[in-house]
Amino acid sequence: MLLTKKLTEYFLIPALFGLTGAVVIVLLSLDSNTLKSLLLQSNPNEDSISEEQSAPPTTWSGPVSYGQAVKKAAPSVVNIYNLKPTPTRRFPLIDDPLFRHYFNNADQMRQQRLQSTLGSGVIVDNRGYILTNNHVIESAVEIVVLLHDGREALADIIGTDPESDLAVLKINLPALTPIELGNPNSVNIGDVVLAIGNPFGVGQTVTQGIISATGRYGLDLNRYENYIQTDAAINPGNSGGALVDAYGYLVGINTAILDNTENTVGISFAIPSDQAMKVLYNIIENGRVIRGWLGIAAQPISAMLGSAIGLERGNGVVVTELYRGGPAQLAGLLRGDIITHIDDQPVGNGRASMNQIGEKKPGDLVNLSIIRNARQFVVTAQLAEKPLISR
Repeated sequence: MLLTKKLTEYFLIPALFGLTGAVVIVLLSLDSNTLKSLLLQSNPNEDSISEEQSAPPTTWSGPVSYGQAVKKAAPSVVNIYNLKPTPTRRFPLIDDPLFRHYFNNADQMRQQRLQSTLGSGVIVDNRGYILTNNHVIESAVEIVVLLHDGREALADIIGTDPESDLAVLKINLPALTPIELGNPNSVNIGDVVLAIGNPFGVGQTVTQGIISATGRYGLDLNRYENYIQTDAAINPGNSGGALVDAYGYLVGINTAILDNTENTVGISFAIPSDQAMKVLYNIIENGRVIRGWLGIAAQPISAMLGSAIGLERGNGVVVTELYRGGPAQLAGLLRGDIITHIDDQPVGNGRASMNQIGEKKPGDLVNLSIIRNARQFVVTAQLAEKPLISR
């Protein structure tokens, strides 16, 4: 072994140093520690490079699993079982005279059967309040809520808001786990989100994606729209479930998918959690949602008209109708007036401004920037609550 080691050193050292045989003999006489020191001086980074390549990275702190987020949020997401009256299929011979003669059922009423449908919900309060979609529980005869831990309870409908497609349920069970709320205003496009719900009735399921867009409106899904768009897989049964961030905080209530076949195509929408909680508090306090109301009907201005009066493209609505005794009429608005700003915020095509007005309370004052007969001025209107019969 000693001879082999010496021969190896004899042939390697000239290659490393480009030395003559006489110098090699001198080097062979050095001890191993002195020789190693000389080699490190010739390539001081050799050992450090080897160590860096073998050591795992220590600076990256991104998540390698979203298990903690799911563990935090999943106990707050429930499955909702509804019983809805559904007409039975009409027997094909029901109108045949011979069939009716023998079976004597000419005046038989069209029967109905109860069909179990599925959806999801989110516990947002330890008193048992649950947020879900209005379309999940609409026309339900009986609502059963199944918790993450296997418990079941009958739910009462506290109130609904069809204009935002939200509903509030309540169950009476101890030791509930309300979800922790996030801030949807702080989310960014590209942030990781998780959708938790009960798709197709297979049981609680988690899907992962990113936030694709924020502030989506004009989809004609509901009257008041301000959606978070995500590509997390959301399917029938996910409606009313939770959209949470990578840390398990609620940022939205899953509500719709963009596909006529009701299968996910990577474009799904959620109602921001802060908007949903405002609806919940309104319903708990008032039994319904009370929004500000201006009392007008309007439509976006055409590109030709906007260009003629020097408006920024796509900004401005024309008042087409005034509700008698409404806030706008009392403030002096006329049909044909063009509204360009509300409280210094551009109205755009009017959809965003509808949300802006709806988020205010009856009695609040708003400043309306108006163009009438090429003259610009500002009027102040006091919002009211929309009456049941508003004309």
